[in-house]
Amino acid sequence: MNFRTVVEIEKYKEKIDYSKKIMLIGSCFTDNIGQKFNDYFFDVDINPFGVIYNPESVLRSLEILTNRKFLSEENLFFDNENWQSYSHHSDFSSGQKDTVLAKINNRIEYSSDFLQDADYLFITFGTAWVYTLRETDNVVANCHKQSASKFNRTRLSVSEISVKFIRYLEILKTLNPKVKVFFTVSPVRHWKDGAIENQISKSTLLLGISEIIEKMDFAHYFPSYEIVMDELRDYRYYDEDMIHISNKAVDYIWERITESLLTKGANTDLKEAVKIKKALQHRASNIKSNEYHLFLEKTLKQIKELKQKNKHIKLEEAEALMTAKLINY
Repeated sequence: MNFRTVVEIEKYKEKIDYSKKIMLIGSCFTDNIGQKFNDYFFDVDINPFGVIYNPESVLRSLEILTNRKFLSEENLFFDNENWQSYSHHSDFSSGQKDTVLAKINNRIEYSSDFLQDADYLFITFGTAWVYTLRETDNVVANCHKQSASKFNRTRLSVSEISVKFIRYLEILKTLNPKVKVFFTVSPVRHWKDGAIENQISKSTLLLGISEIIEKMDFAHYFPSYEIVMDELRDYRYYDEDMIHISNKAVDYIWERITESLLTKGANTDLKEAVKIKKALQHRASNIKSNEYHLFLEKTLKQIKELKQKNKHIKLEEAEALMTAKLINY
C-alpha cells in the first residue's frame, strides 16, 4: 500500500546533461536547488542579484542581464553604514561604494554572458507581493530592513505576471534560441502575510505561470511547491521555524529533479560526482597517516577518471584541491 500521494511530473522531452549551462534565479529555494547543481559539478550561475522573491524584481533583473545594463553611483543609496542597491540582496552591500559597484557590475558582466549562452533558465517565484519605493515609484527587490513607511505594498495580478514575462521570454528567445525555461514556485510560506494571504499569493503565482507556459512552448513548470504540500506534508520536513523546508526536503526535491530532468548518462555520472563530493568533505583525524595519503590518491584518481569520461563536468577546482593536498602531505 502507498501511504502518501505522489505528485506526477511532466515527462520532459529534453533532458539535462553535464554539457548544459544552467542559470537559476529567484527565491531562497533557488539557492537550495542551485547549490545542489553546483555541489555535483554542473556548470551553473546562481542568483546573480542575490535572493529575489517577487516576479517583477526577477523580471527586472533578467532585463538588466539581457540589456547588459551596468549600475552607477546613482543606483546606490547609503543606509546603516552601508552602500546598497534596491535591485540586490544585502550580500552585495559594503561600506565602500566602489566595492559595491565593482561587485555588482562584475557579476552583471559575467551573468549577462552566461544567460546568452545558457541552455536552461530556472525561475522561482516566492511571493506575488511587491514593495514599491514611494520616492521613485519603482518596485524593489530588497527593502534592506528600512522603514515600512518608505514603501507601498501591493499584490501583483495574474496578468501583470504573465503578460510581462511572455513579452520578455519572446525577447530572450531571439537572443538565445536554444534556451529552455523552467518555472517553479517556492514551497516556503510567507507566513507574515498570514495563512490566507500567503495562499492567495501562491495561487496568483501558479496562475501566472500557467498562462506563461500555455503561450511559450519552451517554458515548463516543475512542481516543487506541490511536492512539498502533498508528498511531504509533515513537519519533520521543515526547519525549526516550521516555515522553511529542511535539508531532507531539499534532498527529496533534488531526487525528483534528477529522475525527471537529467539524462540517464548524467544520472550515472552524478553517482560518481556524489562520491567525489563526499570525499572532498571528508575530515581526517590524522592528515599525516598513510591511510589519509591513500585516500587522497584514490580521490584524485576518481576525479581524473570522471573528467576523462566526461569532459564537461566542472571538476577543475576539485582536482586542484586534491593535488595541493597531496603536494603538501
